[in-house]
This record gives sequence, C-alpha cells and structure tokens, in this order.
Amino acid sequence: MRDHLGRSCIQVFLTGILWCCLAVAALAHASLTGAVPADGAVVNAPPKTLSLSFSEPVSPLVLRLILPDGQSKTLETFVLRDRTLEIAAPGDLAAGTHVLAWRVVSEDGHPVAGSAIFSIGAPSSAPQADGEVIDWPVRTALWLARIAMYAGLFFGIGGLFAVRWLIPGGVDGVPVVRAALLLGLSGTVVSLGLQGLDALGAPLSNLTDRTVWSAGLATSFGLTVIVLSFAFLLALVTSSRTIFSGRAASLVAVVAGSAAMVLSGHASSATPQWLMRPAVFVHVITITIWIGSLPPLAYALQHGGDGARQALGRFSRLIPLCVAALIAAGLLLAIVQVQTFDALVSTAYGNVLLAKTALLVVLFFLVATNRWVFTKPAERGELGAARRLARAVIIETIIALAIFAVAATWRFTPPPRALAIAAAQPVSIHIHSDKAMAEIAVTPGRAGPVEVSAIILAPDFTAIIPKEVAFALSNPQAGIEPMRRKAILQADGVWRAADVIVPIAGRWRVRVDILVSDFELVRLEDTIELPR
Repeated sequence: MRDHLGRSCIQVFLTGILWCCLAVAALAHASLTGAVPADGAVVNAPPKTLSLSFSEPVSPLVLRLILPDGQSKTLETFVLRDRTLEIAAPGDLAAGTHVLAWRVVSEDGHPVAGSAIFSIGAPSSAPQADGEVIDWPVRTALWLARIAMYAGLFFGIGGLFAVRWLIPGGVDGVPVVRAALLLGLSGTVVSLGLQGLDALGAPLSNLTDRTVWSAGLATSFGLTVIVLSFAFLLALVTSSRTIFSGRAASLVAVVAGSAAMVLSGHASSATPQWLMRPAVFVHVITITIWIGSLPPLAYALQHGGDGARQALGRFSRLIPLCVAALIAAGLLLAIVQVQTFDALVSTAYGNVLLAKTALLVVLFFLVATNRWVFTKPAERGELGAARRLARAVIIETIIALAIFAVAATWRFTPPPRALAIAAAQPVSIHIHSDKAMAEIAVTPGRAGPVEVSAIILAPDFTAIIPKEVAFALSNPQAGIEPMRRKAILQADGVWRAADVIVPIAGRWRVRVDILVSDFELVRLEDTIELPR
C-alpha cells in the first residue's frame, strides 16, 4: 500500500512538472524597437529601403513582404548593421497596405517573429500575415530533447567520469551510463533539427528537410550541438576502457560537455561575458560531477564491501566542494539574469527559477539527511545501512531529473535581464506631412519617466531649424488631456524634452508643435503604443 501511494505521488509530481513546462508562454528574446516605415505609418511614395531595429543583435532567417493583393515576396537583399536590419524594398510596390513579416534569431540562439504594417498613399484592406502561434508538437519535442540532452550530459558523461575517477565500485553501472550517453547523443542531434524548425516556424513534419537542419546549425546552438556531440562520442567510444586513456578521455568529455553549454543560451549571451561564461561553465561542470556520481554510487552501495566504503568516503569529501561552487555560480547567474525580487513572481523565467529552487531545497535536504544520518553507518559497515543509503541516493537522482525537466523550460522563457533591456529601448515613430516631418523617439519605450526626442526635417529630407518645438501627449481613452512639454535643441541637432512622465501604459497620441517662423506653426500627430 505504501509503495503504491509513493508511486502515485511521484506520478502526480511528474505530471505537474510536465503541465507547468508545457504551459510556459512564448515570449520574445529580442524585441523590435523600431521600423522604417514605422508600424502603421502612411507614406506618400514607395520606400526604397525598409529597416527593422531590435533590442539586441539578431540574424535574419525569413523576411517577407505581403502585398495588398495578398501575394508574398521573399526579401533576400539586406544589410545587418549592429542591431538594425536594412532591407532593400522591391521597386514595384503599389498603393495600399503592406505587411513586412520577419523572423530572426536572437543573440542567445532563440528565434523571434513578428510583423510591421505600413501603407503607401492610403490604407487598404490589410493582407493577412502569419501570426506568432505556438507549435505545440515542436515545442514539446524541443523540451523532451533538451531533457534527454541534460540526462546524457549529467548521468552519462558525468557518470562515466565518476566511475573512472571517484567510484570504481560503480563499474557495474556502466551499461546504464552507456544508455544515458546514447540518449543524450540522440537528444542532442535531434534538438538541432528541432531548433531549425523553431527558427523557421516550420511544422514537425518538416524535420527531414535539409534547410531546417542548416537553419539550426546556423544558430549559436549549432556550435553547442557540435561540441557536445563530440563529448558524447568520445565517452561512448572509451566507455569500456579502464586504463589511463579511458580515464583521460572521461575527463576530456566532462570538460568538453560543460564547455558546450557555454557556447549558447541566455546566460552565455549576458554581459559581462568574461564573468558569465566562466560562471556557466563552473555551474555545469559541478552539476555533472555531482549528479553524475549518484547512479554509480547507488550501484556501489548495493554491492557493499570495502570498495563501496572507500568510494563513499571519496564522494563525501569531494561533493560538498562541488555543491558550494555550484551554489556560488548559480547565485551569480540568478542575480544577473533576474535582477529584482519582483521579477521572480512577475516573469515566466522567475517562476521557473522558483520551481527549480524549490526542488533544489528538497534535494539539499535529502543530501544533508543522507550525509548526517545514513553515511556514517554505511562507512562503518553497519548491516543494511549501505542499502538504505542507496535507496536514498536513487530518490536524489529522481529529483535531479525533475530539476532538469524544469530547467529545460528556460529554452522558452527570456530572462528579466533581456526583458529589461528590451523595455529600455526607445519606441519611435515617423510622421511625414507636406510641410515637415519628424522622427520621434520615446526613451525608454514604456510608461513612466521618459525622454521624448525628435529630429525635424523638411519634406525633402533637408534640415530645418525651427524657432521652437514642443511635444504634447494625450490619452483620450483614459481621459488624459494633452500634456505639453517644451523641447530644447541639443548640440547634435535633436530636440529633447526630458521632464516627461507617462503615467499609464497604453495607446498615446503624440503631437509635435513646430514653430517654423513667427507666422507658421506646423503640427504633426500620430499614435504610439507604450507598454508597462
């Protein structure tokens, strides 16, 4: 009855983890901060160049222009200048509304998609662009492949290292280690194709398409797959060798596998990278040594004998150092990525971190219990103590696997650090009339204290110097009348007003009053969306 209840609890526990992982929403890792023509803008003549600006460097995957008649043109001529993508526009654009649909991969290796609308002459019926819809089969396959990759790295490569260096008595567990290595290698290779599917927005049925695998390889995750696959193959080939070459190979595999995880991902793309990349490496390699030792240790304890007691003593002395380094590196990564306590609750990334931390607390409690309750009797050789400790180690292994499942969802959740960077980017609009035009930016592009700036030009793009410029912001839906702020001309030719407060998020009317002369006042007005 007790065993049945325990199995039921584990099933409920794992089902809850699965539900939480699949419920994570799709969120952008790089965000669009500006477009030319601006989203929703109406221009008098067909633009010669289109541009998209992002909150961080990106690499374009798919660029399409959907014409007013619904036809789609692939845009293949573009130049990437830091965070801005300049695209050559087709020369035969007709009047009406166009949709510029884009799909890019952000610096951390994750794809982002969206669209911007502009009209030539006058708006028409907007053509339909593909929305950003979550492909759950691809999403689920990515998550499962990531779990398999983690299991192969930590239980496979880490387990082999433990058998060769720490727990020779666990050599009977090598078949399980090999199975974990094969699982990890398979999951890693398949994840490359799934990365390509996610990058291109293609369905799971396209997994055999060569372009899909090329797209996955072109992302930063492609290098991770190459290095990690090498580590898996090296461990598999040398898993049967117990001489010095086998030990050396297991050490190389641990270092290469841990280094592979540094080559892509959220933390590795964060600044300062000279600190973050080593922190990721330390975090991964300590997990690999610690968690990888658990299955071989359980095998050794079940067989008993002096070898098991020696292995247990060696494990007990080394692992506290690994756990200390793991916690230090993990805290550093969490501080940089989360930044504020509020983000732990208000963001999906923070929620995953809380879930992972809760499981870690349980794991550390078991570790402490095992160390202070079960380890000493097992080292003294007391009857049944080693087997009790082995069962406790198996429970630790199951909890570690649950932590991997939760951590795998970080593939779909941008960290608060990235969200803060995106929110700090300006939101810009371009307003064009027959008397003047203005390129207006609100920095940061969210509600709260902001700076409003504008570059004022003549309709033919020549510079003009107005006598005075003022901004007026209003939100009719919220009942907020125009708030007028006078702008000051800066040395760089930009008019700025720094004492502006946007009290609430939403759609705001932005008006620019341009006093061209004592007798001529030009007013330009448009709408801008400001999030929280």
